[in-house]
Amino acid sequence: MSNKVQSIRGMSDQLPAETSLWQSVERVLQEVLNGYGYQEIRMPIVEKTELFKRTIGEVTDIVEKEMYTFDDRNGDSLTLRPEGTAGCVRAVVENNLLRGQAQRLWYRGPMFRHERPQRGRYRQFHQLGVEVFGLEGPDVDAELIALSARLWRRLGVKRVTLQINSLGSVASREKYRSRLVTYLRAHQQQLDEDSLRRLESNPLRILDSKNPALADLIAQAPVLEESLDEADRTHFEQLQRLLEQMGISYEINPRLVRGLDYYGRTVFEWVTDLLGAQGTICAGGRYDGLVEQIGGKATPAVGFALGLERLIELIREQGEETGETKLDIYLVLAGEAAAHAGLALAEQLRSALPGLRMMTNLGGGSFKAQFRRADRSGARYALIVGEDELEQGVITVKDLLGEDAQKSLSIDAVVEWLARYNSGFLER
Repeated sequence: MSNKVQSIRGMSDQLPAETSLWQSVERVLQEVLNGYGYQEIRMPIVEKTELFKRTIGEVTDIVEKEMYTFDDRNGDSLTLRPEGTAGCVRAVVENNLLRGQAQRLWYRGPMFRHERPQRGRYRQFHQLGVEVFGLEGPDVDAELIALSARLWRRLGVKRVTLQINSLGSVASREKYRSRLVTYLRAHQQQLDEDSLRRLESNPLRILDSKNPALADLIAQAPVLEESLDEADRTHFEQLQRLLEQMGISYEINPRLVRGLDYYGRTVFEWVTDLLGAQGTICAGGRYDGLVEQIGGKATPAVGFALGLERLIELIREQGEETGETKLDIYLVLAGEAAAHAGLALAEQLRSALPGLRMMTNLGGGSFKAQFRRADRSGARYALIVGEDELEQGVITVKDLLGEDAQKSLSIDAVVEWLARYNSGFLER
């Protein structure tokens, strides 16, 4: 019997061969968000369980079935965060960030849900979340959608479709809820166990059921749009006009309700057909009542989250792994004297060229062995320092792809030579 300790099911390691793509994607995400004037916020991974029960809704799959909840040594019920919006709202309320000003925020990090692991969906997964507080018009909804569309363009992501819907105000949803319950009760014998349980507590969540046996029943259910009041309808129509003016294509999906109770008015999802049945890669919407719900003043709010594992999977599926990090330089140190001088030389080069990606050979090894390591490292050039180079005060530059002739340069000349490539292999 093996005594090896293994990782928890659904919680995966990110190995060095994978992290370069992750870093590349995360860089693009941050650049786009900075370009729109959004600021990063970082929240704890663990929150009080009450926060998620109050915001997500007690009659949801997340709270009922998927949260990692435990009692700490003081007997307090704590939960590993299953999503980021609730914690972000708690943070802006607790730290008084909403006093007379709008906030445009983003965050990134691990979330936890105990669900069945499948392609691009894990029990520990990573999300990018974007939240805006203090703006109530459809213009901010449209900007968030435009921001997400720009992310796809920057990352080269294709075959994604935008679906939008309006859930209306609380009053509109109550009106719709009555019509929906009447319809579902008339077909109660067709409902599964989960749907029967939600019929009284949260019937709109039945529309989000993934049970294929309910597909026809859901398709024939009343449409929420018919219950929208004039203000809700105007808000949704203005959103559509703004998207059209920006050239962003969309589909109206009247069954799009989202899996969290706090949404109202605008909801949207970006979906793809390349990742199987679970095709959503980014989703969000408006949650104007949530700040007040956890003790703050009534504040309009809207946001979205995208799953990084699913985004990475989609990039790989489309063959768009263009941003992998490669080394620029491998520093070969031949001989004891060169090995002793090598670290100081490496630090000198890094100080002169902060963007340089360079690996220094450590642990000795023959000239031939070091070149094998250089080839495996993926570096474009090898800088070679041996006894001859030390005596002459030069560094030998070898192109590992064999395209440029080998040359020997002084340290200052090497720095100048590397700097000239700033728009080439050193470009980020």
